[in-house]
Amino acid sequence: MVNEEVNFHHICVNCGRQFIDVYSPPKGYSDEIKQECLRSYVNGMGFRAIERDKGVHHTTVIYWLKQIGEKLPDVPPSDDIPSVGELDELQTFIGSKKTKFGCGQQ
Repeated sequence: MVNEEVNFHHICVNCGRQFIDVYSPPKGYSDEIKQECLRSYVNGMGFRAIERDKGVHHTTVIYWLKQIGEKLPDVPPSDDIPSVGELDELQTFIGSKKTKFGCGQQ
């Protein structure tokens, strides 16, 4: 049996305001869930995919990522110009069209 805390709600008879006996703030997510979400992001999963998979709102994952990023040291300045560049998932074709007008008509 799960031990759950029960809060009793009270209503003031004069003003109608509601009260509870004990307020307990939300517990938050476990460190294990946080690590799983961040690992999924590092492995290429998008924020909304993580939300669907883990049940954690995407803005929460973004917040966790920002927290981790603030703890990283600054990158040292680099004056070296790399001799090789890299582009991912980008293809271009440069050439001439075979037709000069729309729908292949001249």
